[in-house]
Amino acid sequence: MSAQQTFLRDAMRRLNMTRDSFAERIGVRRRALDTWLLPEDSSEYRTMPSIVEKFVGEILGREAPSAESTQSAHKPLRERMGLDGKPHLISVDQFSRDSLEALFHVADIMQPIARRQKISRVLEGAVLGNLFFEASTRTRVSFGAAFCRLGGSVCDTTGFTFSSMAKGESIYDTSRVMSGYVDALVVRHPEKGSVAEFARATNIPVINGGDGPGEHPSQAILDLYTIGREFSRLGKLVDGAHVAMVGDLRYGRTVHSLIKLLALYRGLKFTLISPPSLEMPAYILDQISQNGHVIAQSHSLADLNGADVVYATRIQKERFADEAIEGYTPDFQINEALINQHCDARTIIMHPLPRDSRPGANDLSTDLNHDPRLAIFRQTDNGIPVRMAIFAILLGVDKQVQHSMRDAAWRSPSHIGPDDALFDGLD
Repeated sequence: MSAQQTFLRDAMRRLNMTRDSFAERIGVRRRALDTWLLPEDSSEYRTMPSIVEKFVGEILGREAPSAESTQSAHKPLRERMGLDGKPHLISVDQFSRDSLEALFHVADIMQPIARRQKISRVLEGAVLGNLFFEASTRTRVSFGAAFCRLGGSVCDTTGFTFSSMAKGESIYDTSRVMSGYVDALVVRHPEKGSVAEFARATNIPVINGGDGPGEHPSQAILDLYTIGREFSRLGKLVDGAHVAMVGDLRYGRTVHSLIKLLALYRGLKFTLISPPSLEMPAYILDQISQNGHVIAQSHSLADLNGADVVYATRIQKERFADEAIEGYTPDFQINEALINQHCDARTIIMHPLPRDSRPGANDLSTDLNHDPRLAIFRQTDNGIPVRMAIFAILLGVDKQVQHSMRDAAWRSPSHIGPDDALFDGLD
């Protein structure tokens, strides 16, 4: 993403404006704004006039809203995001809307590195410890790739069987020992609250990669970042959106984190659709309802009508004890026919992955694979710049990235996947 794209996208986000309203506010045609927001290598890209840049800067100085005090806004983002004075990311509860959108601004800056166009080595010499005590492929590799793209290196471990914790070592001891080896830790653990225990034993950054049925903050952050990018292309705002969450809302930690982040925005409607035994936990509903949002719970996919975002999750069978999955039938599947019946051409379909593609799994159907509304791969791609931003902020190098970039020497495809939608990467 060019500096011009980053500047304009950040301005629209801070002013809470769609492309149409932003173009009208600065007195230009929508078509002109669209050409300024294209990648520099596009044949239709145009450089924004300097007078427009100056005018937008003046508007931001006068009108950009801030939810935080002036004193707080001047604090480094590392401090505003941190936990109890330490550079940890354990829960989405650590974020205000302001600090969240400041992180999104850093993620925008990371886009050309994530897309293999630029290189930065601001974390050269730093080592990441990926401690995954629960099976993972995508999240573990995503964190590792993000760290490496900033010049760092990664040490991986997966599973309890080969860890010292299988020999009775405490979480405190494991965390303190590993902190002597690495410069940051990403931890996934099957027990809720366990990653916070790792964080209490160290002063190096600890990032929650998922703690059982608890939270998965980086996934929720990249999900909301994706929603913002998709909405920007469609001329929508997150404020006032209708978000439908479907599937296992009881044990699905991604929806627990995402709904709390979305609650930082204004006037949302949440439609929560799940089998009868897998509803969203009451304590989360209580927290969200206090922010004035509309919440509707249902067991029927027919209630997807009018949703701007359909966020599907798989049934977390590995977290069940003896519960039966009541109501989880072949009818409880999001597929092309269902989406065409209840949603329109501007609905965004998301899923944190993995999805179970086996026959009878009743997860998000593969018949949507060629539908441009399906954003699951744009979602995973956005995980790299978002996690790069998290590392850069927590390790205190976020202000150095833009000045450290140089062109990549190798050639990369304009679209990563052969079936990627044509608009991918252009917003």
